[in-house]
Amino acid sequence: MQKPMPDTAATRIPEWGDTRCCRIGLLGGSFNPGHVWHRAIAYRALVELQLDQVWLMVSPGNPLKVGQDMAPFALRLTTARQLADGRRVVATDIEARIGTRYTVDTIRILKNRFPRARFVWLTGADGFAGLSLWKGWRRLVHCVPIAVFPRPGVNARALRGAAGEYMARWRVPARQAGRLASLSPPAWAFLPGVQNSISATQIRQQGGFRVPADQSTPPDLRTTRRKTGEQS
Repeated sequence: MQKPMPDTAATRIPEWGDTRCCRIGLLGGSFNPGHVWHRAIAYRALVELQLDQVWLMVSPGNPLKVGQDMAPFALRLTTARQLADGRRVVATDIEARIGTRYTVDTIRILKNRFPRARFVWLTGADGFAGLSLWKGWRRLVHCVPIAVFPRPGVNARALRGAAGEYMARWRVPARQAGRLASLSPPAWAFLPGVQNSISATQIRQQGGFRVPADQSTPPDLRTTRRKTGEQS
C-alpha cells in the first residue's frame, strides 16, 4: 500500500488558481473510502482522454448523502491520497477550501480561477444515472464536458435516464473521447471498457475502511481494456 501523500504546498492544488494551460480531469466524490475503482478510472482517463492531470476532489459533504454513515473528512482525504501519485493524479481538499458543496458551483469557480485549464468531469455510470437529482444539473452539463465510465448493472439505465436523454444530441463517440477536453460543452462520451463492481458501501460493510492492498501499482489500462457490450 502506498503511503499517504504529505499535506504540503508541493502537493496541494493552489486555491486561487494559476495560469498553466493544461487538460484536467475532475473526479469528485465522498471517497468514503477511496478505492480501486477511483484509481483505475483516474489512470484510464489520463490515457484515453489525453489529460495532463486528474484531481481526486474529496467532497466535504455530499448533500445527497446527508444522514449516511460518513467518515471524518480528514480520513476520507487520506484514502484518496493513498490512490494518488501526487503528480499526474492528485488528491485535493480544494472544495473544502473554496467552500462549495455542489458540483455546478465548484466548476464555475474552478473555471474562473484556472482560466487556461480545460476541465473534464469524470463520473461512473451510477453517478450519471442520478445526475438529474443534482442541483443545477442542466447548467452543469453546459459548463464542462463529461466522461462517463461503466459500472456493472447500471449502464443501460444511465444512458436511457433523464440526463442521458437530455444530452443525447451532444454525445461524442468513444473513439473520439480524446477530444473532450478541447470541446466546448455540452459534450460527453460513454467509454465502454473494464468494469469493476467494488463500492465504498461494500468496503464499509466488509468492516474495512481502507484502501485495498492490490493498488500499489497503477494498472496498465491500455493492455487490460475490454469491451462491455454497451454501444459506443
